[in-house]
Amino acid sequence: MGIRYDWQQDEILAIYNTPFLELIYQAASVHRQFHDPKQIQVCKLISIKTGGCPEDCGYCAQSSHYKTEVKPEALLEKETVISIAQKAKETGVSRVCMGAAWREVRDNSQFEEVLDMVKDVTSMGLEVCCTLGMLNTNQAKRLEDAGLYAYNHNLDTSQEYYSAVITTRTYGDRLNTIENVRKTHVTVCSGGILGLGERVEDRVGMLYTLSNLQPHPESVPINILSPVPGTPLADQPEVTIWDVVRMIATARIVIPTSDIRLSAGRAKLSQVEQALCFMGGANSIFSSDDNKMLTVTTPCPDYDADREMLNLLGLEMRPPFQKQEKKSPALTV
Repeated sequence: MGIRYDWQQDEILAIYNTPFLELIYQAASVHRQFHDPKQIQVCKLISIKTGGCPEDCGYCAQSSHYKTEVKPEALLEKETVISIAQKAKETGVSRVCMGAAWREVRDNSQFEEVLDMVKDVTSMGLEVCCTLGMLNTNQAKRLEDAGLYAYNHNLDTSQEYYSAVITTRTYGDRLNTIENVRKTHVTVCSGGILGLGERVEDRVGMLYTLSNLQPHPESVPINILSPVPGTPLADQPEVTIWDVVRMIATARIVIPTSDIRLSAGRAKLSQVEQALCFMGGANSIFSSDDNKMLTVTTPCPDYDADREMLNLLGLEMRPPFQKQEKKSPALTV
């Protein structure tokens, strides 16, 4: 069968519940049809505006609703962002993601500064992704004109469970922002978080929504909750590696052409556990030079450790803007 946009939830659930080794085999086979299994894209996430967010996302250290270690900070200077991006590029990073703790993009001087950052980092030969909250069609077009390569707006979880995690915006708001990005040539990055107290059916529900978007998001980050003291989800139990790999492998099968990004929470995984994720279809990671992914509360492996791991596994860093040839016009699962 070819790439599908009509997956049903019971079909996805059946894939998720496939015996583990068979699931890995199926996902690895699909991965090789659409991607170079030797390549991993290494990304760097820069928090350009930290803290003070008015949203009440129950997992987030940057929400103004909760008392956490994170203190509100001003928008970073463009020169600082360029310096961080340059250092990342020198280590082999090919994608820089810039995140701002905003509810939505506003047409003000700060947005103008972000547009300048996008232009300058793009001119360095790097893929640039932004995650700035909700945005309208005109703002999406302005980001496209600045050279933006991708826009991240995660669904987080299923539509049914969403309101248990966030109440200050709706699932429809999320999908509307993705739709606005789709009116441009900017690619879409949208995934979710494991460990929010959700059921397996909620994980499947999120993949159902993503797999029925046409086209599929070009990028699907799979995050593992890093519990933050002071947030409502601080006491959630850890997600097992088996659940992480099942989610990655299921995503790989139902969204075969997308990059599946092993994102937040990777620092708690061993090299062997990360290798299992790569076998299951993950082909991107986030790396750092300061052992943090977005804030002091989200640890991230550093460049040297990741280079050592990739060398050990015989994997190579993928260059930016590399179009991946589909190795087969059809999927066989």
